[in-house]
Parts: sequence; structure tokens; C-alpha cells
Amino acid sequence: MKIFSSKGRTFMAAALASVMFSASVAEACTGITLTAGDGDVVRARTMEFNVDLDASVILVPRGTDRTGETPDGENGLGWSAKYASIGANPMGLPYLVDGVNEKGLSMGLFYFAQAAEYQPYKPEDAGKTMASWQLGSYILDNFATVDEVKAALSDIVVAPVIFKQFNMVLPVHFVVTDASGETIVIEYVGGKLQVTDNPLGTFTNNPPFDWHMTNLQNYVNLGVDNVPPQKLGDVTIQGLGQGTGLLGMPGDFTSPSRFVRAAIYSHGVEPSETGNDAIFQAFHILNNFDIPRGVARDEEKDEHGNTVSDYTQWTSAVDTANKRFFFRTYDNSDIRFVDLMKQDLDATGIKTWSMDGYETAHELGAPE
Repeated sequence: MKIFSSKGRTFMAAALASVMFSASVAEACTGITLTAGDGDVVRARTMEFNVDLDASVILVPRGTDRTGETPDGENGLGWSAKYASIGANPMGLPYLVDGVNEKGLSMGLFYFAQAAEYQPYKPEDAGKTMASWQLGSYILDNFATVDEVKAALSDIVVAPVIFKQFNMVLPVHFVVTDASGETIVIEYVGGKLQVTDNPLGTFTNNPPFDWHMTNLQNYVNLGVDNVPPQKLGDVTIQGLGQGTGLLGMPGDFTSPSRFVRAAIYSHGVEPSETGNDAIFQAFHILNNFDIPRGVARDEEKDEHGNTVSDYTQWTSAVDTANKRFFFRTYDNSDIRFVDLMKQDLDATGIKTWSMDGYETAHELGAPE
């Protein structure tokens, strides 16, 4: 491959029923990883869903106690957070779907419909069991590096537990990146744990990650360099403008197409000098994956007659070197951030910041 040469949300619990018949569009998250010239690693992603996730930014302090959930309602694995972390949570839950801990380990949870199949549950395994949506926080609470995560995953069971907010087993998979840039993918397929190195740092949704890597072979002709003029007999054929090296790149919002684009863009852009530069470079790249309401929707309506449409609820970027969580939302494109290391990491209880906001435009004053 040549890639290297206005606010108005209303959250209705009844609308969650739409998830049951619209999983086909509720899976458009896109993730990338950038490494700056100074060595700082930035992992960034979009978060798409077809119902309002009512997300906040939360700080999970050291010492936060957790209990894993199990299919039969028994208490699962218990743990206390060794490391503080910060990131985004859904629906007021105390668990992160994206974030970073004080050691620079970061995690992203992505939808994995039609592919996720968790490990079989045995009551005698309750003490080492948790639900899928708890795994990401378990990782950030307990580990500092990808190698530590790899070593620990075989000791736990991620079981098919009903996510009460959706009344379904939540199909997800994970991308985990540490401050060195080492990145892995965690998937549960066919009832078995699969941990795969992710050298590109690119991530989307189903099919499984190894399928996406194989699919890239279909696009070895693509590159960010323009195609030079070609001779046909005595005639020289010039390309029509810029971007001819990407002619044929898939442009739709399906997971395979987004994976191809994200891999090419994230490895084809000019390198960023610093981690700060890489943060804003990541937002520029992910502009290409922003989904407006209405363009990725089900033909059917929900029970209230409303269109069920996937859309980009937020875009976030994690600075693993400085432990900062950046984000912008559908209703407020200003980039905001929280610095984990400026917070009380031993605070009592989880702390919350609103992600709400409104779009604003600033009128310029008198000319210079």
C-alpha cells in the first residue's frame, strides 16, 4: 500500500426499543492512532449511535470499588481501582466507553454487532466474571501497559449479561493503546477471547479486526500521491485535479469502508511535530467520518414514528503522554478537554463534567 510515500436533544427511555431493530446502523464508530514527532501518542475516535447516549465526562478516582455483573445476578469479580482515569460514560453509568488512566493507558469501546459472542458462563466462575461494558473500565482501573492487559485477560470471564438500558446483551469490542503506542484489539468471537496486535492503530466495527486487515489488500493501489500523467499512444492524459491517488477509495459509512479510509488518512497525513499538534490533526482526520443526522438510517420508523438514524454524538481524542481527554459534540463543535493530572486522583466518588453545549458563531469586530 502506498499510503506512506443546535443543541436540542431529548432522551426518551422508550426510544431505546429502537436499538432492537436498528443494530444495523448503530455501529459507525471510527478510531485512529497518531504518533507525533516528540513521541507522544494520540488515540482518537468518533462515537455514533442511533439513540442519545446522554454522555458525560467522568473522573474515576483511585480506590473506586467495582463489582462485575453476571448472567444469573450473582456478584461477579470485585476490584478497587488502582489507577485514576478520565473519559466519557454512557447514560449516567460509572463505566467508561472511552478514556485514559494516569499511566497513559487508553481504551475505546466500539459496537460489534453480528460478531460478538462472549464466553460461556458457569456459576462457579462468578468470582472472575464481568459484563462486556465493564471490561474497559476494568482495564483502565488496573493496568499501566498493553503487556499487562495481555497477561491478565485470560484470568477473567466476560459473559453474556443483559444490558438493562437496551434489554439485550451488548455486543462490543475494544481497542487499547498505551503511552508507548503499543495497541491491541480485544474481541470475543465464537465464545472465545481473541487478542490481536493492531500495528495501524485503526479500528471500526464488525466484521472482526483480522478481516479488516485482510480487506486492506483489496486497496493496495491507493495512495496519497497524485497519479502522474499517462501516455496513450501520442496522447498524454492528465489527472483531473488533486487526489487521483485515492480514486476508488470507498466513501460510504459502512465499517469496512471507514476502516480503509481511516487507515489511509491516519498514515498518509503529514506527521505532527508535537502531541498537541497530533490532537488537532486527529480531529481534522475524523472530520471525514462525521455523520449528520438522517444520512445513515433505517427504512422503518420506531414505535413513535420517528426516523432511526445513526449520527456522530461526539468525537474525542486522548493524549496518552499528558493524560488529557479532548472532545467535541454534535451540538457543540468547540473542542474542550479535561486534564486528568490536574484533578484530585484520590477524590471521594466519581466526578462529572457535562458534555452538553450549543453551537455558537463569533462575529468579528472592526478590521485591523
